[in-house]
Amino acid sequence: MLMRKVPGFVPASPWGLRLPQKFLFLLFLSGLVTLCFGALFLLPNSSRLKRLFLAPRIQQPGLEAVAQVAGHPVTREQESPPNPAPAAPAPGEDDPRSQASPRRGKGWLRRTRPTGPREEATAARGSSATALRPQEGSISSSFDFNAFRSRLRHPVLGTTADKSKEPQSLVQSQREKIKEMMQFAWQSYKRYAMGKNELRPLTRDGYEGNMFGGLSGATVIDSLDTLYLMELKEEFQEAKAWVEESFHLNVSGEASLFEVNIRYIGGLLSAFYLTGEEVFRIKAIKLGEKLLPAFETPTGIPKGVVNFKSGSNRSWGWAMAGGSSILAEFGSLHLEFLHLTQLSGNQVFAEKVRNIRKVLRDIDKPFGLYPNFLSPVSGNWMQHHVSVGGLGDSFYEYLIKSWLMSAKTDMEAKDMYYEALEAIETHLLNVSPGGLTYIAEWRGGILDHKMGHLACFSGGMIALGAEDAKEEKRAHYRELAAQITKTCHESYARSDTKLGPEAFWFNSGREAVATQTSESYYILRPEVVESYMYLWRQTHDPIYREWGWEVVMALEKYCRTEAGFSGIQDVYSKVPDHDNKQQTFFLAETLKYLYLLFSEDDMLSLEDWVFNTEAHPLPVSHPDSSGRGGA
Repeated sequence: MLMRKVPGFVPASPWGLRLPQKFLFLLFLSGLVTLCFGALFLLPNSSRLKRLFLAPRIQQPGLEAVAQVAGHPVTREQESPPNPAPAAPAPGEDDPRSQASPRRGKGWLRRTRPTGPREEATAARGSSATALRPQEGSISSSFDFNAFRSRLRHPVLGTTADKSKEPQSLVQSQREKIKEMMQFAWQSYKRYAMGKNELRPLTRDGYEGNMFGGLSGATVIDSLDTLYLMELKEEFQEAKAWVEESFHLNVSGEASLFEVNIRYIGGLLSAFYLTGEEVFRIKAIKLGEKLLPAFETPTGIPKGVVNFKSGSNRSWGWAMAGGSSILAEFGSLHLEFLHLTQLSGNQVFAEKVRNIRKVLRDIDKPFGLYPNFLSPVSGNWMQHHVSVGGLGDSFYEYLIKSWLMSAKTDMEAKDMYYEALEAIETHLLNVSPGGLTYIAEWRGGILDHKMGHLACFSGGMIALGAEDAKEEKRAHYRELAAQITKTCHESYARSDTKLGPEAFWFNSGREAVATQTSESYYILRPEVVESYMYLWRQTHDPIYREWGWEVVMALEKYCRTEAGFSGIQDVYSKVPDHDNKQQTFFLAETLKYLYLLFSEDDMLSLEDWVFNTEAHPLPVSHPDSSGRGGA
């Protein structure tokens, strides 16, 4: 009002400012607002912005499990994607970094007092930390690790004598050689491909693939228990640190239910049971939850592929025009999922695999055989193709191992195993003119007289189950296991490299050899040495260590490169081409089984442990003093 009384002053606006003055004022104000908000959005990880605008989310462990068991879906808060390149990612914070590993698996044509993980330490700092990482935190469990360890019948690493007080024996030197091979394989991976899924030793870089839905570090997870077993302490700590700091679960690709389960979940579970480190338990359970959408089918039989972003599922396009689930894939979840329930208290994992068991128990089976393709919609077999090799193999393995893991209380698994074995022996077992025993493949009553390398695990499986067969069948099964294992050894002995082909035939006067170049490759597979290990522990026949050492020497001569181990293209060539792939299962299985072959029987004793189909040891559920099951 005062300004209006000044002579000659004509206000340009209600505030008494001329137009140029108003423009300058608004320009200053808008610049100030832009600066303030820009500073908020540019802060690292937008964490301060979250603190200002998002209400803190306080986790209540256990409620999710109760809700799922009760049949009520749990609404999950979407995780905010982290910055593309955070300087120091917080442990447990999930971040899509990579693709996945190559297609592989038996389903394809194929230990101390625990210390708290970094996740729990961080979550305990206060509600502000919870707001920064809403998905982080411990998962409640009543599992008593110390009580579990007290129920083991043998020390985890055995009771070997003090090596410093006795001369090194031949067996010890052989074991040390295998340990050196593992150390070399790990160091090569660490140097050229750390965090990637697999090492490519010829090009000295890493391979991601698309099998794991964006999960990374498949070699790290698969190697954990082998590093621990071989007492490669520094290397184990490197692998553990990577899991704590860099193994992120917030990925958005399509993943193989089977491969993620046997490699990642199996590897994390075994690492927890061996060490008690909570980081492994928590990661395994969270990853298990991400697989549950695969089971959302009319029958509860899971589809083979789960989308981590959308939660959708689908079958493999090649599996009967995309309409089938694969026996070896949905039949090889039982061991891991029971342990996920044990460690989380969430019954949903056990319920899923018990339903699979029920469907398979009740369905009509042609001649008592289990075909490889089953519709997850109708619950009917899609084709009468039966194989103890690729597509079927580990289903049978998980039946006998479920019986053993339950401390011999799972009678359903036992009955299903011996019934299936009897049908296999009746309809698939053959002896060649040269006297080699083999398990053929069955196509609606017509036999393909071949065995795949993957089927060579069956010698060890039959040996493992012989003890609990009917008394009159035990000796027979032991002999059958020995004969099948001998046949698989012949597939190695009859090649120029002394390594076995992917598949070998019995026809036209040729026995235990590949008949076409497309089946002549060797990709560092473990199944033959797996059977050597089981037969050695059952019989202590020195022939199995002799055969195992032949494999060690062949691996050194033909598969070792300057930067890791590689598969070869043709086992019948003395100068084979390498495939440029150090498979994760080489570290998880092949080297582990070789090491155990040259170790004492109480190292990972078969009284205390069963091995999943990726050779990850899971404990037998020994009862405690009250008669309740243990681990």
